[in-house]
This record gives sequence, C-alpha cells and structure tokens, in this order.
Amino acid sequence: MLEGDELTHLVASAQAGDRASLDRLLVRLRPTVLRRCSRFLPHHADAEEAAQDALFAISTHLHEYSGRGSFLGWVTVIASNAARSTYRSMRRRAEDSHAVVPDGVDPRTTSVIAGTRLDLMEALAALEERHPALVESFVLRDLGDLTYLQVAEITGAPLGTVKDRIHQARRFMRDRLGGGL
Repeated sequence: MLEGDELTHLVASAQAGDRASLDRLLVRLRPTVLRRCSRFLPHHADAEEAAQDALFAISTHLHEYSGRGSFLGWVTVIASNAARSTYRSMRRRAEDSHAVVPDGVDPRTTSVIAGTRLDLMEALAALEERHPALVESFVLRDLGDLTYLQVAEITGAPLGTVKDRIHQARRFMRDRLGGGL
C-alpha cells in the first residue's frame, strides 16, 4: 500500500508526465482499487473488469486531481463509479440476452450477472433515482470505507450534512434490503 511521502511523490511525478511513475502508481493502486470494486462486485472477474476501467480512468484523469482532499479518497470515488458502471453494463447485457434466474433461487439476492450483489446494486439504483444527493456520501462511507471527514472533503459538504445524508441513505437501504446490508 502506498503511504504519505511515497504516494505524494508518485502522484506529482506522474502528473508531471513521468510515465515510469504513473506505471508504478497504477501497480501500487491496483490492490486497493480491486478491493473497492469487490465491495460492489464480489465475483472476481466482474471486479477485475471494473478495476481495469478504474485504473484506466485514474491514468487518463490524473491531471484533474488537484490535491483537494485525499488522493486515495479520489481513487475511491473513481473505483466506486467504475464498479457501478460495470454493473449497469452487465445488467444491460443480461437483459438483452433475456437471462433468467433459475427456479427456486431468490432473484433479489442472486444475480444472473455472475456473482454481483443484485440486491445491493438494485437498492443503490433506487436510492440514486429517488435521492441522488445521498448516493455519493453513502457509497464513499459504507462501501468505500472512508471516514466521515474524508467524505466531507471529497464532496465539499459540511460534516453534519455528510452524516445526515449517510444516515438517510442507510435508512433507505435498510428498508430496501430488509435489514441486511
């Protein structure tokens, strides 16, 4: 895992155009990004696909990281978004192929999309549709394992607002998931 000065140096060097630093940074970030994607997509191949998309996004958008908030928080946002995007893409493919859940299997918890937490992803989609302002804070805190303070830094919202959004999102998700998150 990257720590303090090493991370700062690699990010600065990569932003300055040093290709070797960018390569080292991406190699060092890969386990963290894969872990983040696995929180959404527990099937390894799905998480790998999302992690690759996230690492590509990090490499192409590194110049956009301004230093505001933590770099690993910025990476968490990108990984979370990549995982959710991968899920939506896989869901569209499954719907297009008319895949069905086998008889006797609970479709709320079993996905025709290999191994994804269909119940969690569907609840997140419903949260995004009904309460879009709550999604980012919830994802960063509960799925990205960031602190409340880090979430506040990334979102630019006051700490109290962040805590309230997360509380509301948790209540919504608990109701949608029947208490099991």
